[in-house]
Amino acid sequence: MAGAPQPASALAWSERPDGVSLSVRLTPKADRDGLDGCETRDDGRAVLRARVRAVPENNKANAALTRLVAERLGLPASAVTLAAGATARVKTLAIRGEPAALAAALSALAGGDRDTSKTKKGKP
Repeated sequence: MAGAPQPASALAWSERPDGVSLSVRLTPKADRDGLDGCETRDDGRAVLRARVRAVPENNKANAALTRLVAERLGLPASAVTLAAGATARVKTLAIRGEPAALAAALSALAGGDRDTSKTKKGKP
């Protein structure tokens, strides 16, 4: 089933000459911002699961997603852009940089970063 996390047999990213393309499944209006690892969708496509607190109106969730990915990869926000899927839940991000280094960083993030810096009040 598409919503259940499953081990990703394929990578959610592919290297390009100027960086990588990253497939992301975005959940807006979440209780926290974070990356939750990879999953393989029913169609066989691997995606990185992400959640942001921003609402999906006026491009706010997409902007929050690009900022989140840039932050987790240690890149300037301008290095991450939305390439496809502006109104879809599954999006493609274009990330500029050295492809091998970006692939290594994404591989480290693929297990889920479980960021706790933005948890709800009263929760650890």
